[in-house]
Amino acid sequence: MSDAAARVADSVGNWVDSRAPLWSRPYLRLSRLDRPIGSWLLLMPCLWSTALASHLAGDVSQLPFTIVLFLIGAFAMRGAGCTWNDITDRDLDARVERTRSRPIPAGQVTVTQALVFLVAQALAGLIVLLQFNRFAIATGIASLLIVAAYPFMKRITYWPQVVLGLAFSWGALMGFAVVLGRIDAAALALYAGTVAWVIGYDTIYAHQDADDDALIGIKSTALLFGERTRLALAIFYGLAVVLISVALHLAEALWPAWIGLAVFAAHLVWQIARIEISDARLCLRLFKSNRDAGVLLFAGLLIGALV
Repeated sequence: MSDAAARVADSVGNWVDSRAPLWSRPYLRLSRLDRPIGSWLLLMPCLWSTALASHLAGDVSQLPFTIVLFLIGAFAMRGAGCTWNDITDRDLDARVERTRSRPIPAGQVTVTQALVFLVAQALAGLIVLLQFNRFAIATGIASLLIVAAYPFMKRITYWPQVVLGLAFSWGALMGFAVVLGRIDAAALALYAGTVAWVIGYDTIYAHQDADDDALIGIKSTALLFGERTRLALAIFYGLAVVLISVALHLAEALWPAWIGLAVFAAHLVWQIARIEISDARLCLRLFKSNRDAGVLLFAGLLIGALV
């Protein structure tokens, strides 16, 4: 198979297709390094909680090092999670137009090769995790059960986005565990708000595959909400803003953090106003824009911590 034919259908024109060595491309695609948006979205709650916990601690001296570790860990563990997802979903992926060109159903790598690659990425994540305190290490390991269960949820419930939210929001707890060595009420409120945010943006993402999913029996909130998606987004994004504001209040956050939250909320309102569930390209664009929303909130939290 030529490399041009081996490219993933919904990821073209990226650095993996044009610059990476040929032998590495299937593995980089398995870890989604050709589409790093998921890694950035996984990183955002880590950044938020690290900045907010540093504000509570009154100490930002470890902030740069902690952010670098979370950056490496987010990319490693998102890659591992995607590899696990592709292993468990290989038969389903082969039946969906957007995913049948992924490395395993396309025959670019075997399941055994993918498993070895999964272990390598997980070990990289473990090395990062071991740089933290014991409480943070235990907190990080606890997330693996949710990560392992997620790929199977779409087969049994219309709410797999909730389980994804529980996994992708774990960083909201990790920052507090690393910086403060504890998980307090502010961390739990931040976690709950982040879960609501993830449910919202992944519902947008799931609308790309809604027709194929319905045909092969995969469940999602996109199918559950259907034409009521705009209302559902308003509810979940509204919950996210309210719960994150509770976290800021409990942490006695300063004015820059509140400005960051206001801009974050405005971005979510823009997404709700723009959404057209029948437009797959627009759904992907709005989904990806959540990285920018997360950065805006982080900027406010970071400035608040530095102040």
